[in-house]
Amino acid sequence: MQEIFLSLKFAWKNLTANFGRTMLTLSGIIIGTIVIIMVVTLGDVVKGYVLGQVDTYGSDVIQVEVKIPSASKNSTQNATSLASGVQITTLKQSDAEEIEKLPNVVTWYGGSLGQELVSFQEINKRIMLFGASSGIVGVDKNIKLAEGSFYSESQEKGLSQVVVLGSGVKESLFGDTPAIGKNIKMKGQSYKVIGVLEERGSTGFVSFDDFIYVPLQTLQKKILGVDHVTFITVKMRDVSMAAQTARDIEILLRDRHDIRKEGQDDFAVTTIKEAQEMIQTVFGAIQMLLLVLASISLIVGGVGIMNVMFVAVAERTGEIGLRKALGARAKDILWQFLVEALIVALIGGIIGIIIAEVLLFGIFALLPSFGFPVAFDFSLQTVLLAMAFSMIAGLTFGVYPAWRASQISPIQAIRQG
Repeated sequence: MQEIFLSLKFAWKNLTANFGRTMLTLSGIIIGTIVIIMVVTLGDVVKGYVLGQVDTYGSDVIQVEVKIPSASKNSTQNATSLASGVQITTLKQSDAEEIEKLPNVVTWYGGSLGQELVSFQEINKRIMLFGASSGIVGVDKNIKLAEGSFYSESQEKGLSQVVVLGSGVKESLFGDTPAIGKNIKMKGQSYKVIGVLEERGSTGFVSFDDFIYVPLQTLQKKILGVDHVTFITVKMRDVSMAAQTARDIEILLRDRHDIRKEGQDDFAVTTIKEAQEMIQTVFGAIQMLLLVLASISLIVGGVGIMNVMFVAVAERTGEIGLRKALGARAKDILWQFLVEALIVALIGGIIGIIIAEVLLFGIFALLPSFGFPVAFDFSLQTVLLAMAFSMIAGLTFGVYPAWRASQISPIQAIRQG
């Protein structure tokens, strides 16, 4: 115990005697600690937020979406191909009507997205159109009317030119004036506003408040000129049968689309559980990659510690020789310099944690204004992880200079000193 106390005393004395150099050494550890804490914390928050948004759809739904036949449903090829404009036109509303006949299916709605220039009086704005069948109100529990009504099945089948506005669209086009009963224009035709939805917010970077909801068949035949849907959302009776229901849907659609070759599905069936697992996997991989990249800054800080330790050993060669001449053992010298490296890592880690906490507090205060209403979160586990990385860096890069110091010959050291 006395040896450790003596090593701490020598280490602290030497670090404070070279304050400027110590601060430069600390900077690398501080930056590395900040980056690790922010990467882990923000990654956990974003993952939790996305999973929370998925949960809002309920665990009793299954999503059927179009897919590139040659690609797997979660592949980059499928995502990039669809994003670049490749269209799959084989998924139809009639598929959904057959899916509804499955024993565990309660209801469904089909959907397609479009974009159109919308006009009201002197206001012209390009707005996203969400074409959805009337069953959406029975599937999506987040569809809540602030005023008016949603369109009915008969209005959809009759190709009625009616719309329901998201709260953001209503504000953009009508401001504080009533919207119900007014007409907006799309593609030179009038569409009557019959409902306005309550504010819903965003899922990621998609704001549902900025959509205009249009009867699916009206969107297909009068605006887009298509007969297919992009997705079908199915609501189940028994959540415990989700996997079996998904398999039943796959078998049904393969038969209807005449798909005989494995791996050539032009659709993808995903349960909420699968979606959550996929999100967990993706975010886990991204966090691990970012953590590896963030640890590079700690390696740089560790290299800084090693360089400063070598300089310290060279400057204090005479001191080392004198201590050895007075009876200090090699391990005493090793501990003295190793403790210096660990103290630098410890202080750098603590300062980095404090700065990271302040920065995160500011970021969390700003996130709600960007559509991410999340609470401030700063876990002890993340702090311990960052501190562990910091101490490992100090230990790893401090061992060799400390060992070199412990091997210096007393006679040679006194001569050089």
